[in-house]
Formats: sequence, structure tokens, C-alpha cells
Amino acid sequence: MQNFREFLRRKDVILSAHRYGIDAMGAMAQGLFASLLIGTIIKTLGQQTGVEFLVSAGDYAAAVAGPAMAASIGWALHCPPLVLFSLIAVGGAANTLGGAGGPLAVYFVAIVAAECGKLVSRETKIDILVTPAVTVLVGVGLSVLWAPAIGGAASAVGSVIMWATELQPLLMGIVVSVLVGIALTLPISSAAICAALGLTGLAGGAAVAGCCAQMIGFAVMSYKENGVGGLVSQGLGTSMLQMPNILKNPRVWIPPTLASAVTGPVATCLFRLEMNGPAVSSGMGTCGLVGQIGVYTGWADAVAAGSKAAITGWDWAGLVLICFVLPALLTPLFALPLRRWGWIREGDLKLS
Repeated sequence: MQNFREFLRRKDVILSAHRYGIDAMGAMAQGLFASLLIGTIIKTLGQQTGVEFLVSAGDYAAAVAGPAMAASIGWALHCPPLVLFSLIAVGGAANTLGGAGGPLAVYFVAIVAAECGKLVSRETKIDILVTPAVTVLVGVGLSVLWAPAIGGAASAVGSVIMWATELQPLLMGIVVSVLVGIALTLPISSAAICAALGLTGLAGGAAVAGCCAQMIGFAVMSYKENGVGGLVSQGLGTSMLQMPNILKNPRVWIPPTLASAVTGPVATCLFRLEMNGPAVSSGMGTCGLVGQIGVYTGWADAVAAGSKAAITGWDWAGLVLICFVLPALLTPLFALPLRRWGWIREGDLKLS
């Protein structure tokens, strides 16, 4: 057993929640961003401007979402080149066979295939054949066995969440907004979670609201400590930057979380804000304005399909209020009594 542990250590196969739950999932979200998400944005820009090249470029980028996710996971797991490149085929198979829940299938299958490939890498004199063969065969084999079930389960869970949000928009608006917003600030990937569950529609709108509440909320609440740089890095980057401060004083997390509990049901009940763009956009919030672009993409597609007459002023008002105005107003407001009670002190939100 000791020899086997040393072998795993030598191969950099570390069985840990951090590596698989944070590193791999975070990298997977970047792979999604660099393929499906940016492809959708470019395609939408092309459709709105009439530039066919942009439409084609966007289609090509979106088509390689599976390979991009798998390769990103392989990079996070420190795979040798032959394993990393072989994961491209694995990602394509898992994403295709996983259907609507393809991203979650890619996540599980790519991790196993990557670790198996690492175990045999450089262990034989014909490494050029053995390593890619093991990686591809394990990955594609598991895709055939696992991907339809994993994808179906993820899709079912996402469908239940979306159905429940339609049925109980007030309660589920709060639940989805708060939980996805918390996931965005934690060192896990809210974007990957939303993509894996295929979270769109009203539930996707609530998710966008929750993410924006965390990002804009922390950015505005910490403006005194961090200035314009902190405003931009958190408001258009990520509220994850506040995690070290949250660990020191968890009470600083209360105001933006309360704000998300308000903006979520406002999105679902008052403005009926829906995310009908890529599901991954639901978990991006204001990061690069991806969440807002995703909502707009859904509007544009609905107008093109004839299911929506036009993009109205009410639509824009809801998007601006939910994503920017309400978080910027509510979060400092909720923080006021906490500051008076000494729960949040000066410097507690300072970014290092």
C-alpha cells in the first residue's frame, strides 16, 4: 500500500476535494467560457451587425465546448502533453453523449480519464501509443457507459429547479438567487454548476440576480477600502476576491447575501427576468457583463423566433435594476446596522 501511495504521489494523482471540486471545476468553467460562451457572444454580435464571419466564428467556437472543457480539466490536473491532448476526444464524446447535461458528464469522465492517462504516462517504451490509447479508450468507454445517465440526471435536476421556479417564483427566486450567488463567491464555479444543470428560464434569471448581488454588492460595500480598482475588479471580475476577508469575518457576507434574497424574487416575480442564452451565463453575473449579454442573447433569439414581439423598455429597466442598481443600493443599506454593531469594522473588506 505504501508503494502504491508513493506511485500515486510520483504521478501527481492527488485524491482531494480541492483538486477535483475547486481546481478542476474552475478550469472547466474557463473552458466553457473560451468556447461556448465566447462563441455565443461573437455569434450574437454577428447576427446583430449582419457580419456573417462573426456568426461562423461563433459557431466554430461553440462546437468545441466538450473538448475545451476536458482539456481545461486536464490542465488543472497537471496532465502530461499526451494525456492533455487525448482528452480532446474524450470531451467531445462525453459532451455529445451527455446531451443537455453534457458539461457534468465531461466533468466526471474527463477527471477519471485524465488520472488513468497520468498513471500510464511514460511507463513504457511505446508511450506515444500507450498513453493516448489508454486515455481515449477509458474516456470514450466511460462516456458510453456513464454520460447518458449523468447527463440525464443533471438535466432532470435542472428541469425540476426550473419547474419549481415557475410554480413558486417567490420562494425559488430567493433560494436559487442566494445559493448560486454564494457559489459564485466561494472558490467553486457557479458558471460550471449552472451549465451542468442547464439552468435557464426564470431559474436562470434568479441565478443571474444572485451573482450580480454578490459582485456589485461587495464592490460597492468595499469602495471606501478598495477604491475604483476594487470596484472594477469585483464588479466586473469576481467577488471571490473577498474570500480571505470572509474567512476572517464571515459577517461581511451577510449584506450581499441579503441583497440576493431580495433581487432574486424581484427578478422572478416582478420583471419575469429569464436567462434563455447559454446556461453557463446564468452563473457569471456581471463578470465581463456575460450574464447581461446572455439575457440579451435570449431576448434576441426569442424575437427572431417570433415568440417575443420586441425587447421593451420594461425588459431593460428590469435588467439594469436587478443587476446593478438594487445590489448597489441594498448591500450598503444592509451593511449599515452591522457596521454600527461592530460586526463589520473598518478594513474588514480591504483586498490584499
